[in-house]
Amino acid sequence: MPSFDNRVAALAASLKASGAAGRRHEPMVALVWVTIAMASFAGLGAFAKLAIQSGLPALEVVFFRNLVCFALLLPLLYWRGPAIARSRQMPVYGLRVGLAFAAMMCWFSALALIPLAELTAMSFLAPLFATLFAVVWLGETVRARRWTALAVGFLGALIILRPGISALGAGQLLALGSALTSGIIGPLLKQMTAEDDADKIVFISNMLLTPLSLVPALFVWEWPALAMLPLLLAMGLAAVVGHIALMRGFASTDASLVFTFEFSRLPFAVALGWLCLGEATDGWTWIGALVIFAAAAYITRREAVLARSGRLVRRRECSDPLGLTPVPMRY
Repeated sequence: MPSFDNRVAALAASLKASGAAGRRHEPMVALVWVTIAMASFAGLGAFAKLAIQSGLPALEVVFFRNLVCFALLLPLLYWRGPAIARSRQMPVYGLRVGLAFAAMMCWFSALALIPLAELTAMSFLAPLFATLFAVVWLGETVRARRWTALAVGFLGALIILRPGISALGAGQLLALGSALTSGIIGPLLKQMTAEDDADKIVFISNMLLTPLSLVPALFVWEWPALAMLPLLLAMGLAAVVGHIALMRGFASTDASLVFTFEFSRLPFAVALGWLCLGEATDGWTWIGALVIFAAAAYITRREAVLARSGRLVRRRECSDPLGLTPVPMRY
């Protein structure tokens, strides 16, 4: 049995190699990267809400998120050359960027209307959509235990939301729209990692999103005060770290399993909502968070055991990422 030091060294080596293009199944590596991503995205939400509360329109916040993110990614153009801005999957990038833009518009608009923790909890509807798309689009084999983990995680979100107690408003409907589009994006991102590395996907996506998000921002444009610049910079940094980490998570395992790990965003959002925004949470929120963590921890352990025993069912992929008919992989 490998020693603890050897296991840590192996995990570190896998984390370092996880950004490369290709297909692999390493649940523990994915768990580490996705947890980092979820903490970063919770920070992004907190910084964005502070900017909105300071008077910056939500549509403009979307643009500055993309602008700062792309500016922070520009050193990649120097290190790797113009090739990082090119891909044979550009039609797929167009679809991904269009969906991401719709998801961002809904998410940031909802952020102005409802608490960060509630918005985060509602985003957990995305894995349910994503799992269905992963089965049809990527041909992934989703076993009963993973379905159960998703259902338990969704139950944890319902414990927090307690539907029926309060009516659905514009903020909740916008959050639902963001969850729907995000659910479609997940399997698409997984498909893209088969050919392009994580950094290239993040770079091209933000390169296309920046001018696209400028258009609606111009209709409500207000120059931000100098005091708001640290918020905007922090927002962009959180977006960069979050997306780079998330893409490495997608490159490390199945898309539907990645979405199981994404439930870890909630405790981060609750904590930041309380610390930075003064948003109070009750005991039901923490109960729901514990249910969510239990589901993610169980499925992580189960997938790791299956990977070591060689009992994993091989996945299939789509020859055409824009189609919905999976074909067998070539080995």
